[in-house]
Amino acid sequence: RSAPERRVDRALIERARACFLQACWLDVAVRKPGNVSLASAGHRMQADMFLASAQAAVGPLFAPGERVGDRIEGAMAATWAAVGCNTNLGILLLCAPVAAAVEREGAGSSVAALRGAIDAVMRSLDVADARAAYRAIAQANPGGLGDAPAQDVHEEPTVGLREAMSLAASRDRIAQQYASSHADLFDIGRSAWPSGFVLGVHPAGEPPDAATKAAVQRVFLGFLGVIPDSHIVRKHGEAVAQTVMTSAHAWRGHSSPDDESSFASLDESLKARGINPGTSADLTVATLMIASLLGPQWHGT
Repeated sequence: RSAPERRVDRALIERARACFLQACWLDVAVRKPGNVSLASAGHRMQADMFLASAQAAVGPLFAPGERVGDRIEGAMAATWAAVGCNTNLGILLLCAPVAAAVEREGAGSSVAALRGAIDAVMRSLDVADARAAYRAIAQANPGGLGDAPAQDVHEEPTVGLREAMSLAASRDRIAQQYASSHADLFDIGRSAWPSGFVLGVHPAGEPPDAATKAAVQRVFLGFLGVIPDSHIVRKHGEAVAQTVMTSAHAWRGHSSPDDESSFASLDESLKARGINPGTSADLTVATLMIASLLGPQWHGT
């Protein structure tokens, strides 16, 4: 069907909005080494800035019928108006294609259906999406981005957003998700998920229980422990990213790392050195959004 004829599941869109807000809440409600949380501020930012960003971004991000690039640009503009800095560019880049995908018929019926819907969205991205996304990236002005030999973010793109992101995929894990249709979320993120645990949709702000905390930390450590965090690589180099990855890998498999004082010590140590595994955190937020959106289907096929 063409877009005007497609039946849109309004209840699924509302559920996705709630899942996004919940994922952003869990991002700061649960301690994740090197990231800002309610337990520990860092990188000149406070947890409430991330929560304000989510509330500001959710409207543009889930605006019915909008292109992915427009969702990203609108959500970043709203974020900037709310907090005046970049708290969520990676989250917006990852979640905008999911937000567009849930408007496709059957997208919420299974893991396979949502993956297919996301892939269809990625394949539909055009140069207008790229230009809007580039404007959002320019406004966010993320640190350590550097220059690229082709389709540099400081210049107006001439190819579609997926193609532009594919050119950066080797050095940016979020860009790689556009090339792979979010493969890391469904493969690494899902494989790290605790067996049998279902993340329901709860009001953002509700304190997470022990099982939810453990799930968030397992997913985060699942990413950080197997992939050199590309945000760390950009700002501190490959060697530092590898060292952090090794530290995180040692925590994988711990059922309740939050109970260990050395887990908090790792968090504070990373912040003291200005090391922020931001890419791993962004991938975690998007995984949490999808996991709660699909509920028990997250364990399906």
